[in-house]
Formats: sequence, structure tokens, C-alpha cells
Amino acid sequence: MVPCGAVLWRRLLRKRWVLAVVLGLSLVYFLSSTFRQEERMVRDRNLLQVQEHEQPILWKVKFSPGNSSQLSNQCRNSVQGKLLITDELGYICERKDLLVNGCCDVHVGSTKLHSCESCLPNGCCSIYEYCVSCCLQPSKQHLLERFLNRAAVAFQNLFMAVEDHFELCLAKCRTSSQSVQHENTYRDPIAKYCYGEYPPELLPV
Repeated sequence: MVPCGAVLWRRLLRKRWVLAVVLGLSLVYFLSSTFRQEERMVRDRNLLQVQEHEQPILWKVKFSPGNSSQLSNQCRNSVQGKLLITDELGYICERKDLLVNGCCDVHVGSTKLHSCESCLPNGCCSIYEYCVSCCLQPSKQHLLERFLNRAAVAFQNLFMAVEDHFELCLAKCRTSSQSVQHENTYRDPIAKYCYGEYPPELLPV
């Protein structure tokens, strides 16, 4: 036997006015959700504009040559490379030549300091670790400061957390929305890691 409730419900659904009420409520819910989302977007956009015009971004980046990790004879490094590693002093070496303290072994012939190998004049490189090493050159400080001064509020979340030259180069050389076009292809599929002020140049399609 079919329960009475189910029979009643089926009969109700067959009536046009019930369907009209359900459709109307769905439409009201959809419109109210859309308006709420639009209000949030406008509010966020206004907040960003106020921050941009009234309050300069306070970047934390320090370019001082000495830091605590150097004093303790420990190095942070780029970690992720399967073959190459760059330490915070700017040395790039093969992963097998990385010392237990996280620094590259400078006594190995293949270890290089501030190497821009694989990098183009525009500051874009085909290998991430070379991008970081090149970016760590003391002479790149003014370029990076110019970039930070020009950086849009949109980059706040990406760069506000970095605290020194090394962390800035790690973040800057990672591929980001600046490295891609149409959200799915690299602007330059070869030299896609950039420390420069500008994104990679668009290659002809």
C-alpha cells in the first residue's frame, strides 16, 4: 500500500498553482543570492580602492645582506627542485651537493653564485632555481623595489607575507596569473619563471 502522505503529495504537485509557488520561491531565492553576491563584490571593490588611494601598502621585505640564518650557519633553500637547489645566499647547486645545513657546497666546481643561466634580458628564465639565484643578485634590489612600489593591490595576498629578499625571489619566480594567458596557457612556455617587473612577453599564436 502507498502511504497517504505520498498520494497527497503527488496530487498537490499535479496542481499548477503549487508548481507556480515552487517556481516563484526558487526564483526569489536565486535573485536574492545574486544580489547579495553583487553587493559583496561592490563592497570589496570599494574597500580595495579606498586602501589603494588612502593607505599605501606596507611591504615587509628586507634587503639587508646579513640575516639570522647566515649567522647560525644554516640556509633556507628552494626545496622543490629534483635536480637543482638554490640557497638563500644565491648559490645554485645540484641537489646531491646540498649540505646538511641546507646550504650549497661552495667547494664543488658546479656550484655557482647568482647565476642567470637560462634567463633572458627581461628577467624571465626557463629554470626556476636559476630565476631565484639571479633574482638574489644585490643589483636586483632596485628592480624589485620598483616592482613592489608598482604592484597592484591584487598582489597584496601574494607578497605581503614575504619578509626578505630570498622569500620575495621565491614568490616572484613562481608562476602566477601573470605567467599565463586565457588562464590555461603560458605566455612564454619556455621562459615562464620571472623575477622582472613585467610578465613574460606574449608569444605569437
